[in-house]
Amino acid sequence: MVIFALVPYLGLSAALQPLTPIIGRQLHMSMQTMSLGLGLANAAYAVGTVLAVQLAQVLPQRRMMVLYAALLVIGSVLGASAQNPTMFIIGHVLQGLCTSLLLIAAVPPLAIGFGLPKIRATAMIMNVCIFGAVAVGPTIGGIQASAHGWRPLFWVIAAISLAALVLSLLTFEDAPPADPDAPRDPLALGLAAAGCVAAFYGASQLLTHRFLEAQTFAPLAGGLALILALIINQYGSKQPLLTIRSMLTSTVPVAGIVVALTAAAASVTATDLTATALAPHYTPLHLGLLFLPELGGALLTAVALGVVLKRRQLQYLPMVGMAFLAAGIAVLRIQVPPTQALTLLGSGLTGIGLGAAVAPALFVAGFSLPAASLQRVFAIVELLRAVAAFLVAPVFAHFAATVGGNPRTGTGIVLWIGLGIAISGALAAVLLYALGGARPQTPDLERFMSGEGAAWYSPPLLAAVREHPHQRPLAEEAARP
Repeated sequence: MVIFALVPYLGLSAALQPLTPIIGRQLHMSMQTMSLGLGLANAAYAVGTVLAVQLAQVLPQRRMMVLYAALLVIGSVLGASAQNPTMFIIGHVLQGLCTSLLLIAAVPPLAIGFGLPKIRATAMIMNVCIFGAVAVGPTIGGIQASAHGWRPLFWVIAAISLAALVLSLLTFEDAPPADPDAPRDPLALGLAAAGCVAAFYGASQLLTHRFLEAQTFAPLAGGLALILALIINQYGSKQPLLTIRSMLTSTVPVAGIVVALTAAAASVTATDLTATALAPHYTPLHLGLLFLPELGGALLTAVALGVVLKRRQLQYLPMVGMAFLAAGIAVLRIQVPPTQALTLLGSGLTGIGLGAAVAPALFVAGFSLPAASLQRVFAIVELLRAVAAFLVAPVFAHFAATVGGNPRTGTGIVLWIGLGIAISGALAAVLLYALGGARPQTPDLERFMSGEGAAWYSPPLLAAVREHPHQRPLAEEAARP
C-alpha cells in the first residue's frame, strides 16, 4: 500500500520533462503556466510533510491515511482527464500534497510495524521501489513522449493510486491519534505553507524572468526566509511540532541531514541539466534509455542497504554513495553534452550514489533518535530534502542557460558547482563526525524497535571541541540502556 501510494508522484515527477511540451500543446497551456503548476505541486509536497505531523497528533491516523489515499485518487483522475490548465494543475497539486501526507503518515509505522526480523526486507523493498521509480521515470517519460501522448501514463498513475486506496481499506486497523492533547501549531503550518509556496513560485518564474527581477527574487528569497523562520521557531518552541532541537544539537543526525540534502541537490541538478543538454540530439525514448542505468544503481544500493542495515557499516554507506555521486557528475562533466558512453556510465554512477547516500543517510538520522520521534524526523528531513531537490534544480537550470555566454558553457559551470556540492557535503559530514567525536557503531535495533531509546549514541554537536576528554565515556555510559 505504501509503495503504491508513493511511487506515482515520485515516478511521474521524473518522467515529466519530455512530456511537458505535449501537455502544454494539448491543454493550450504556456510553458510558464506549466512551470508554475509543477512548482506549486512541489510546494504542496513540501508543505504536506509538516501538515501530516500535525494531523497525526490530533486525528485518528489510519482513518486519515484512507482519506489521503482517496484524495490522491481524485487528484490523479483530475490530472489524467484534465481538459484545461486549471484541472491539470489542481490534480497535480493534490498528487504532490497527498504523496507527502502518505509518506509521513505511513512510512514510519511501516518501518517499525513488522518488527525487527523484517526491517531489513522492508528497507530494501522501499529503497528499490521509491528510488527505482525515480530512476526509471525518464525512460517511462521517453516511451510515452515517443507515442506523442501523455494521458495513458497519467491513467496508469491513477490506477496505481486506486490500488493504494483499495489496499489501505483492506489493511485497515484503526489507530488513535498520536497525542490528542498535543497543541495545535498554526504558526508552524503557516510558515511552512507560505514559505514553500512563495519559494517555489519564485523558482517557477525563472523560466521567463531573470533571477534578480522582483517577480522572481522577492518570493524566492522571502520563501526561504520563512522556511528558516520555521526552523528557528521550532528550535526555540517549548512544545515543538517538529523535532528540530534534538536533531540539530546532535552530531549524527546533522551529518545525515547534510548528506541527504547535498546528495539530493547535486544529483537532481546533474541529471536534469544533462538531459536538457542532450535533448536536441536524441529522441525522447533514446534519451530515456541513456538514463536507464540509474535503475541498476537503485537495485544495487537496495541490496547494499539490506546488507549493512544492522551493522556499523551503515554509517559508512552514505560516504560511499557521495563518492559514487561525485564520480558520476565528474563523468557527465567530461564533455558537454556527454557522449552516449559517458551518459550511460555517468547515470549509472549517479544512480548508485543517490541510492547509497539519501536513504542510508535518512536511516542514520532516524536511528539516532527514539523510534517515537521517527515520524517527526522524516517530516523535517523530507521538507528540507524537497526544498533542496525540487527548488535547486530550476535555479541551477536558469543559471546554466544564462551564464557563460551560451547554454553549453553554462551547463559545464553548473555541473562543476554540483560536483562541488557533492564533495562539500561528504567533507562536511566527515568533519561533523570528527568535531563531535562520533564513531560508527553497530545499531542496537532491539532497543530502537522496542521504543527504549535511540539505536546508537550520538554525541552533542561539536562535543569533541566543547567537552573535556573524560566527559565522553560518561555520556556514552549514561546513554546506554
